[in-house]
Amino acid sequence: MTMISLGGSIGTGLFLASGGAIHSAGPGGALLAYALIGVMVYFLMTSLGEMATYMPVSGTFSTYAARFVDPSLGFALGWNYWYNWAITIAAELSAATLIMKFWFPNSPSILWSGVFLLLMLGLNLLSVKGFGESEYWFAMIKIVTVIVFIALGLLMVFGIWNGEATGFRNLTDNPFPAGFLATLGVFMAAGFSFQGTELIGVAAGESENPRDSIPRAIRSIFWRILLFYILAILLIGLLIPHTNEQIASSDISTSPFTIVFEKAGLAVAASVMNAVILTSVLSAGNSGMYASTRMLWVLAREGKAPRFLARLNERGIPVASLLVTAALGLFAFLASFFGDGVVYVWLLNASGMSGFIVWLGIAVSHYRFRRAFAAQGHSLDELPYRAKWFPFGPLLAMLLCLIVIGGQFIGALDDGRIDWAYIVASYVGIPLFLVFYLGHKWKRRTRMLTLAECRLETEGMGETRETRT
Repeated sequence: MTMISLGGSIGTGLFLASGGAIHSAGPGGALLAYALIGVMVYFLMTSLGEMATYMPVSGTFSTYAARFVDPSLGFALGWNYWYNWAITIAAELSAATLIMKFWFPNSPSILWSGVFLLLMLGLNLLSVKGFGESEYWFAMIKIVTVIVFIALGLLMVFGIWNGEATGFRNLTDNPFPAGFLATLGVFMAAGFSFQGTELIGVAAGESENPRDSIPRAIRSIFWRILLFYILAILLIGLLIPHTNEQIASSDISTSPFTIVFEKAGLAVAASVMNAVILTSVLSAGNSGMYASTRMLWVLAREGKAPRFLARLNERGIPVASLLVTAALGLFAFLASFFGDGVVYVWLLNASGMSGFIVWLGIAVSHYRFRRAFAAQGHSLDELPYRAKWFPFGPLLAMLLCLIVIGGQFIGALDDGRIDWAYIVASYVGIPLFLVFYLGHKWKRRTRMLTLAECRLETEGMGETRETRT
């Protein structure tokens, strides 16, 4: 369970988008953005862990919101999450194409997008156990890669490698070259980097023993955030000036990780690093296809999507849901018309906003769950896992989510002009969410549940677990 969560969260956001964040906000701004988002994600995952251990079910966000807040909110969150990860698949395909251009600069983008889409589709057509095993090893590659990067980066900072100490000049001389507003503008990229940690909730309904595996995964999140994100972003900011042309270019051809290896004089290792990044990108896309497929399947089971999408084959795979999800990955082929780097940034922002909507829904659902739990006479001792810092945790997560969602307008300002294409890509998730939410509310005439009406019963939850990891 822990490795699946790692596999979904370590990908293009850290390996590719981190360079653009440092260029836009400087080393201090990027570090602050990733740190604040990391705090928010920690509280969100403890909230999700509390609900998922008490009520493990596939399609957690949709089910919890429908049971604890409003059936229309559950409906909209489910479709939003499907859209979020389906678009992420396209973003990962675009990133994989960028990486392949490192070796084959003149190759057609449509070729690599097609090859990798078929590869992800094939991996998801395997059994759920096969998916879990493949993600375990993919995640292991990522962990080893980041650890090696951090070790080498520390040696370079202190002059042990190559003899010239980089030191802390980049951070101390001008940590916030574009001011705080620029820092707020890169929060979306930071949030995209952490998206995927909530996969432990999606996988909870198909795990053998969620009440043991989920708390273990949650407890590792704090150290994972500190090691894999905060320390890695710090080292990138120390080793690569924010004015570096390679990370300043909108046509992202190499990642900051690759640049650092080249800076260390390891030319061969740079190619190896790019191969590792390619593996991690495909792994993140593979996890996204799994998550969005399972969410669409649950929506169909609950009557919120066409019934044919709920069918399972003999191996427990919802093939129809998988094919519909994979079809959205075709957005990656837009790179053939608009340019690789441009499409990647579009997809990054479009997916990022939907992810923050999901996180906001998790925080609201947990706040309501805990209040209903007390109102209906339950004791906290009944919870297999208890989130710390309630209600501060979910309330802080709500506030930060709202700040980030509103702050994306800053990223659209360029020398006093408004980049309307950027705004559309950044905020397209909001009108889509509202269409689903208001449409369902108009059709079903739903209302916000009272605390006494929240459904806390767990009987029958195991019936949704047709397959096991």
